[in-house]
Amino acid sequence: MTDTVSVSALSKWFGPKVAVSEVTIGIGPGVTGLLGPNGAGKTTLMRVVAGLQRPSQGDISVLGENPRKTPAVYKKMALVPEDEAVYERLTAREFITLAARLAKVDDYISATEEVLSIVDLRDSADRQLGGFSKGMRQRAKVAAALVSDPEVLLLDEPLNGADPVQRAALIKLFQELGEKGRTVIVSSHVLAEVERMADRVIAMVDGRLAAVGSVETIRSAMTDRPRQIFVDCSNPRRLAAALIETSGVIGAHLSGSQLRIEASDAGAVAAALPVLAVESGVSMTRLEPADESLESVFRYLVDAR
Repeated sequence: MTDTVSVSALSKWFGPKVAVSEVTIGIGPGVTGLLGPNGAGKTTLMRVVAGLQRPSQGDISVLGENPRKTPAVYKKMALVPEDEAVYERLTAREFITLAARLAKVDDYISATEEVLSIVDLRDSADRQLGGFSKGMRQRAKVAAALVSDPEVLLLDEPLNGADPVQRAALIKLFQELGEKGRTVIVSSHVLAEVERMADRVIAMVDGRLAAVGSVETIRSAMTDRPRQIFVDCSNPRRLAAALIETSGVIGAHLSGSQLRIEASDAGAVAAALPVLAVESGVSMTRLEPADESLESVFRYLVDAR
């Protein structure tokens, strides 16, 4: 897969404060989640990639060009900022039409109506943005970005303020754009939402890259941390006794009908469990990895800094 966005040895500082430090990453089509706590450097990285800020050092390429040196790239890229970047006296339709005309969209009227439908704002299109809820303003900003049909879409906390229905609809929209070959980079601190929408995760801590890849890939690389497996069964004590001699098992902890297994080789333990359960006369009702979620991976990355 060809990278559509790439940064090499990228750093950005503001006086003595280093916001992004020596980041090198390539991003291709699909949905990529940019994850990190407040102050991690996510917004600065997005603004530098979008060409709104000059990097202190390093190189940037979007669709093979440096945005600050080749302004034509801006026609193929759009940014949805986290801050409230709307003209409150404009209606949603006027705001999106303005974005379309600034981007020199040929049929800006049709394009405006299309994106209003995509973000479900047709019924509110003639209301002023100043009277919109935060979630509705977010959808208007997304529509203004989509009206030029960008190949690269940068979204900084796009789900802030959206209700659960709106969040689900926007997540589905971003996934569909990724499936169509668009490069969608979504910054968020809501781990569950990133896990739902992103094919790939970029984790940043203190302005540096902490990890890159799928959740499964990142978790598999954490070899210094035992994997945890939860098992609900009819006799956890008997199963624990059978497991303790199994290769790859570090420990077994009992809690009611639940057994928590610490394993250095989760695959080998998962393969051995059914056999051991049958041999021990124990019935299992649930087998679940306890730390395969994005939340557990990110907690580990932050704690390890």
